[in-house]
Amino acid sequence: MSTLDKLPPAQRDAAHAALHQVIGTAAIEAVTSVSGGATSAQLFRIDAGGENYLLRIEGMPSPLRNPFQYVSLRIAAEAGIAPRLHYVDEASRVAVMDFVQRQPLGRYPGGLPALAKALGELLARLQATPTFPAFLRYPDIVARLWAHVGRTGLFAPGVLDRCNAHLARIRAAYAWDEANSVSSHNDSLPANILFDGNRLWMIDWESAYRTDPLVDLAIVGDSLARTPELEHILHRTWLGRPLDEALRARLAHVRALTRLYYAGVLLSASATAPRITPDTSLAAPTLAELAEATRAGRLKAGTPAAKHVLGKMFVAAFLTEVATPGFDLSV
Repeated sequence: MSTLDKLPPAQRDAAHAALHQVIGTAAIEAVTSVSGGATSAQLFRIDAGGENYLLRIEGMPSPLRNPFQYVSLRIAAEAGIAPRLHYVDEASRVAVMDFVQRQPLGRYPGGLPALAKALGELLARLQATPTFPAFLRYPDIVARLWAHVGRTGLFAPGVLDRCNAHLARIRAAYAWDEANSVSSHNDSLPANILFDGNRLWMIDWESAYRTDPLVDLAIVGDSLARTPELEHILHRTWLGRPLDEALRARLAHVRALTRLYYAGVLLSASATAPRITPDTSLAAPTLAELAEATRAGRLKAGTPAAKHVLGKMFVAAFLTEVATPGFDLSV
C-alpha cells in the first residue's frame, strides 16, 4: 500500500485520477511525503518514468478562500514563475507540477545583494503577466482577518483598541487604485520563494490575485531586504529607478497592512490553543530577546506559544515601525 492509499477515499481517488492523466501507465517508482512552502496542503513527491512530480492536495477551504488561485497558478506557470503545471482539478483541489528540489536561499550566488536583485526582477516579471482575477481589496481582507482575531477572545477587552484605531487611520489615508492593480502572489515569504541552485521560483499560490503592486514588494522587503542597502537594490531593480517620495509614503501604508495581516494569521493560529485567561498586553520581545528565548528552549518554533509571540511582534511592527521577526534563510 502506498502513502496515497492511506488518504481519505475522495482525496485518494482524486490523486490517482490526477496521476493517471499525467503519467498514464508508467510505473510509480516512489511516493514521498514532503514539506515546503507556507501551506496547509498535503504535498507528495512522485517519481515515475524517470521524472519527478509534485502532487498537491488542498484541504478544506477557509472562509477567506481565494477562488482564483488555480487561474493565477496557471498564468504564473505559463510565465515560468511557478514550476511547470501538468494537471489541475479545481473541484477536487488537486494539482500536479514539476518537483523542484529546494536549496537554501542563503546559498544564493552573490549573497543577499544578488538575491535582492533577483527578487526585484522576479516581482517585475510576475507583475507583467496577464492580470490575475480580482478578489478582495487588500485592506478589506486584512480588516476581515483582524476582526476575526478580535472575536476569538484571545485578548482582553480594550487591548486591541490601539491597533483598531491605527488600522482605521491607514485605511482612511490609503487610496485604492484599481486601474494600476497587478498580478500578485500576496504571500511572498521566503518559504514560498524556491531556489533550485540556479534560479528562483514562486510556489504556493493560494493567496494569488490582482492587487496593489506594493503588497509583494512590502512582504519581500520585510523578509529578505532588511537593510537600507538591500531595500534600495530591491526597489531599484523592481521599478527601474529608486522610489519617489509619494511611492515611499504609499509603501509605508501597504507595509503596515501586510504586517497586520501576518499578525492576524499568527494570532488566529495561537487562538486555537486552550488558554486560561485572555492576554491583557501587547508587549512583545525584541529581536534579540526572541533569539535568546529560542536558543534557551523557552520558545519552540511552530507551537501556539511561539505563534502568539511572533504575532505580537508583527503587531508591534505594525504600530511602531520596528523590524518584524524576519524569516529563516535556511528554507
